[in-house]
Amino acid sequence: MATITQEVAIKDARFFSPIGFYPEEQLLGNEFYVDVSVSFPFANPNAERLENTINYEELYQIMVEVMAPKRELLESAAEDILNRLLERYATLAQISVHIRKQNPPFGGDVSQSVVGLTYQR
Repeated sequence: MATITQEVAIKDARFFSPIGFYPEEQLLGNEFYVDVSVSFPFANPNAERLENTINYEELYQIMVEVMAPKRELLESAAEDILNRLLERYATLAQISVHIRKQNPPFGGDVSQSVVGLTYQR
């Protein structure tokens, strides 16, 4: 028997956040882009009802809360987003979180550094 999986995602959410290993990064901040994708079984009796899906506005609000405080590592922000999603939505079968830091300050000509986590039930 075939199954249907639904995906809800936010791509390229832009944040200016005080995240970085060096104190100057936490003081000055940096530009980040965050992608979050969640998948879950599609058992939707009415596709016009918001309560029968995952509201991507709620996904965005979790991202806002996690990206706001000072942190040293992107890994902790990605893990925090993933854990909050698991706590909030019991039906999630897969979660993908990727955070891209624009122009990481380590002396090279690098446009982005990326940290990602994937959860699979």
